[in-house]
Amino acid sequence: MRALWAGIDGGQSSTVAAIGNERGEVLGCGRAGPADEVGATARSTRLRDALEGAVQAALRNAGLARSARFEAIVAGISGFEGAPVGRTPRLRAAVVRLLHDAPIAHAGAFALEPGVVVIAGTGSVVYSGTPDAGTTAGGWGYLFGDEGSGFGLVRDALAAVMRAQDAGGGFERERDALLDFFGYPTLRALAAAHYRGALSRDRLAAYAGAVLEAPGFAEVVARGAAQLAAVAAAQVRRSGCTEVALGGGLAADVRYRDAIATEVMAGAPHARVVPARFDPARGALLLAYRASRRDVRELYG
Repeated sequence: MRALWAGIDGGQSSTVAAIGNERGEVLGCGRAGPADEVGATARSTRLRDALEGAVQAALRNAGLARSARFEAIVAGISGFEGAPVGRTPRLRAAVVRLLHDAPIAHAGAFALEPGVVVIAGTGSVVYSGTPDAGTTAGGWGYLFGDEGSGFGLVRDALAAVMRAQDAGGGFERERDALLDFFGYPTLRALAAAHYRGALSRDRLAAYAGAVLEAPGFAEVVARGAAQLAAVAAAQVRRSGCTEVALGGGLAADVRYRDAIATEVMAGAPHARVVPARFDPARGALLLAYRASRRDVRELYG
């Protein structure tokens, strides 16, 4: 039997697993549902289903047996605080480590070297230092933070439209587009759906691309980029790390990525924004190799 390792990126919208062999080659990747446990109870299977499902999908895509065992599996999970809230995932590995998703994003972005990673996905967080000795900033969740994230942009866009309605006019085109996308007749119906749990955070965040494209939301987008960049710039100044990498789904939008980068360098002029070397799932895979005492530099240089 060949030796296998796996890294898992458990996010608020989806979960991705990457399986690697003894030469550091990625044999296959798989995807499953969201892994975060916000609001979960002890009976929740959300985390377990996401991690197990992503690994099984990766095994299937790699042409490997469902019963394959791993030398090590490392999973980074959005909002993870040291132990599962719900049912524990059943992962077949000699070493299994669950941790917050920020260190795996950092490990991927800098291949275990120092730096500052800015993650703008469904939520947002900044992590500086190294995967083993790092500092988390932001990442306070959808109620208290998530500045510049997909959910944060949509939340702030909706708030702007709602305030305009209360004031008697404005944002009519944007309001109609929002209601059409989510399928609700009024803003109050949309808000009520979210509060009763019928409209999830990841579903709301799915509208972030439209917010980025809408001219009427330019101020919302600029403010989100500036707020997230301010957190990153502060970490550059505090940590002494000068390289900054941007990750997460929103970083794929060139204009938004450039807006964040410009604000970071305005707040920390000595910073240098660099491309992420690997994605977070590959970062978790790097940590899995290291967890079984493999020399990562031997694999990736």
